[in-house]
Amino acid sequence: MIRRTFLAMAATTVMAGSAWADAHAKDIVDTAAEAGNFSTLLAAAEAAGLVETLKGEGPLTVFAPTDEAFAALPDGTVDTLLMEENQQQLTDVLMNHVVSGKVMSTDLSDGMEAETAGGGTLTIGTEGGVTVGDANVVTADIEASNGVIHVIDTVLVP
Repeated sequence: MIRRTFLAMAATTVMAGSAWADAHAKDIVDTAAEAGNFSTLLAAAEAAGLVETLKGEGPLTVFAPTDEAFAALPDGTVDTLLMEENQQQLTDVLMNHVVSGKVMSTDLSDGMEAETAGGGTLTIGTEGGVTVGDANVVTADIEASNGVIHVIDTVLVP
């Protein structure tokens, strides 16, 4: 009986370990795609030619606006940004959501500033919930193989 219990515990440990490894085996793009509420962000990254960057080695921190956040922009904004002639403007908007390094929620402090990949600065707030610029962090610390995603409710326009 002890042997059977030990074997069951060992099998459970191995399965849990491989499931954890699988959860972190996906990069930022694949993790966002699997989540299902970032189709606009992923389409924008594709249009801007940034998918390979977000699939790269990293580490990166992405403050990822949901589809609802993009839908809250003024009518026509997303369609305009997705036009080929506006690729640089789209890139600027998207790079305003990316920070170099893996910044977990436990690394944040009120008033800290983070330089974005686009050259801007995001101010972090931690009083009464975590904010990044004008956005609220609604889900934090979604780990990926090349960084971390923090879900936000607003598109951060530079």
